[in-house]
Amino acid sequence: MTNIVAVTACPSGVAHTYMAAEAVEAAAKAKGWNCKVETQGSIGIENELTTEEIAQADIVILTKDIGIKNEDRFKGKTIVRIGVSDAVKRADAVMSKIEAHIEKATA
Repeated sequence: MTNIVAVTACPSGVAHTYMAAEAVEAAAKAKGWNCKVETQGSIGIENELTTEEIAQADIVILTKDIGIKNEDRFKGKTIVRIGVSDAVKRADAVMSKIEAHIEKATA
């Protein structure tokens, strides 16, 4: 089973942060993958990823519109950086690209 963790954040830290989190989570689950998304919004960090969840992750997705807090936690992991708008509008396409990468890496 593929494990995905993600952190979503946007410059205003409100709606798009949560819309992106929902879209990424739904697209990953549609592939049958485990997924946990941490949000970094105007009210701080919610649903914070644990050290264990990060260690078990095959892929880390980070939105790139604004700096992610504590990004050093993901050192050594395969990181995919996407715009928050791509996370909202194209999460399925992003997951398909990740799936192709995983299949290539394990072939």
